[in-house]
Amino acid sequence: MSRGTPGMADFHLTAESLERICDFLYRRTGMIFGEKKRYYIERRVADRMKANGTVSFTFYFGLLRANPAEGEALINACTVNETYFYREDHQLKCLSDDLLPELIRNKAPGDRVRIWSNPCSSGEEPYSIALWLLENWRLVDAYNVEIVGSDIDSHALAAAAAGEYGDRALSRLPGPVLDSYFNPTHHHRRRIIDDLRESISLSPANLIDRDSMAGHGRFEVIFCRNVLIYFDDAARKVAVGHLFDALVPGGFLCLGHTESMSRISDAFVLRRFPEAMVYQRPV
Repeated sequence: MSRGTPGMADFHLTAESLERICDFLYRRTGMIFGEKKRYYIERRVADRMKANGTVSFTFYFGLLRANPAEGEALINACTVNETYFYREDHQLKCLSDDLLPELIRNKAPGDRVRIWSNPCSSGEEPYSIALWLLENWRLVDAYNVEIVGSDIDSHALAAAAAGEYGDRALSRLPGPVLDSYFNPTHHHRRRIIDDLRESISLSPANLIDRDSMAGHGRFEVIFCRNVLIYFDDAARKVAVGHLFDALVPGGFLCLGHTESMSRISDAFVLRRFPEAMVYQRPV
């Protein structure tokens, strides 16, 4: 590594240092980085070294391993939080048209239905689920619908709790939805109304950590979209095993449109609905 100030253009990780950082991230998140992501990782490591006032990678790596807060800060810097409201809304339609009607067959009015968005990023997905059900599921008030949003990134969870978004994140929402559930703040941003924001439970969770997953209990539906693509096969198997355990028998798992269970696990049943294909834990 060069001796330049971290954050400057000449900052460079040796192959060994890059491997150590990538191994650290993999063991804690399941996400795969490497030489192809060198620039991405170098920028974030440089920023963290600058924040800690050190130019020595060896010193920084020691700090990283010894200080859980710094480990969390680096993970926050390296996770991807690109999302927006009503993303892949065909799955939301499937939720209201097919999944929930099937799930409530053995429930009585007032019974609890739990839905988990994991990872939830900065909140767009769990809030989208709530908005969609309020607008499109006529039985939404007949059942105790609990929506939980979880993420490994503490900064993302803080943003979700704040519930404030810009035009890009909100661009797919119909005008009446924006007017009914959001209040203008400043600089073309809007904040979700308090009643809706406070109805979503937010908590940290790590897909490859059994304890942090099991601590959330079981759910009827889990949305885990566009994260397994960043894992290798071994980490995917671990994550999917934890997701399986987090579903009630007969519960549904919704993955991203580019993701498939075919090479990961045969524990699920593939269900094909008019709007989407989802995976079901056998009854």
